[in-house]
Amino acid sequence: MSMSTIDDLGDVRGKRVLVRSDLNVPLQDGVIGDDGRIRASVPTINKLADKGARVIVCAHLGRPKGQVKPEFSLAPVAERLGELLGREVRFATDTVGDSARATVDALQDGEVALLENLRFEAGETSKDDAERGEFADRLAALAELYVGDGFGAVHRKHASVYDVPQRLPHAAGGLIAAEVDVLRRLTGDPARPYVVVLGGAKVSDKLGVIANLLGKVDRLIIGGGMAYTFLKAQGHEVGKSLLQEDQLDQVRGFIEEAAKRDVDLVLPVDVLAATEFAPDAEHEAVEATAIPADREGLDIGPRTRELFASKLADAATVFWNGPMGVFEFDAFAGGTRAVAEALIASDAFTVVGGGDSAAAVRKLGLDEDGFSHISTGGGASLEYLEGKTLPGLSVLED
Repeated sequence: MSMSTIDDLGDVRGKRVLVRSDLNVPLQDGVIGDDGRIRASVPTINKLADKGARVIVCAHLGRPKGQVKPEFSLAPVAERLGELLGREVRFATDTVGDSARATVDALQDGEVALLENLRFEAGETSKDDAERGEFADRLAALAELYVGDGFGAVHRKHASVYDVPQRLPHAAGGLIAAEVDVLRRLTGDPARPYVVVLGGAKVSDKLGVIANLLGKVDRLIIGGGMAYTFLKAQGHEVGKSLLQEDQLDQVRGFIEEAAKRDVDLVLPVDVLAATEFAPDAEHEAVEATAIPADREGLDIGPRTRELFASKLADAATVFWNGPMGVFEFDAFAGGTRAVAEALIASDAFTVVGGGDSAAAVRKLGLDEDGFSHISTGGGASLEYLEGKTLPGLSVLED
């Protein structure tokens, strides 16, 4: 299946083009914590504006659940987007109302507007097709063409992602095209050894992706909070560490399946066990098979960092999703840093799967160019690797 690109839309000069971007950045009291997603959306918007289109950007922020909540306003994002684009961004104070229509009507060729948070409208995320469709009609009425570029939202059956492109001639933006190319490389015929590194808090978030990848990878490395459920499934004491009791049977099944398929399943051999969940918690490195009952593992230990790095050294393809520990606390960021640095040092095609992993790379001050690709969509990447059909991609395919 192929997707149309912006070039396939023909001459866009003077045309109103609605671009669905992903501008869902961390925002605290109007201050943007990490503008990675805004930066990733810039090339597509600039390309259209340079071609003389009248660009109408739409996006969501957080989960205001269909209500107007000032703390979720995209106003600070409009300002940052303008700085990064190097051109003024006009901001509409609503999504499909009077301000949106007036702002769009005032656009000249090559100018850019941003609509207020899509999720202030209940119709954007509604499960009811008619309610979603009605909102999609109003959004589509603002434009003549549609460009889907919000990769982080393509796994959602939302109005701006799924229904609007069915109402307008459409194409995929450069960001979505790049993300899909990368995911096809990971799922098609990846160069081997193919190693997947999974971390993060919950096994349950990664069940589908583990099940699907066990038949495709040579090696599966498990760290982060989810590792404790694997250790417990092998019969080890995990103390007060994060544990998903209800996933133990499933995980035992994965361990057996990995052995059957000759997949090298790599688990921590030591962990940093802390007295409490706190940045300054007293902690020590202990055997992963003997975590004291009154302690909780908050990061992989020094021997595990070396083990994981050695298991990545000869890889040809690596997909990494999820931190190895509580990287937000400096004392427990070393495991995540070690994996990231091993990826940077390797000659492999390395993909960081969005979400917390991408945030960790930036928080730890690592060179983003050291990786082949940093995805902008954690959940979307995982669902693609699970083999699911993503609504926002399927509607862009011809």
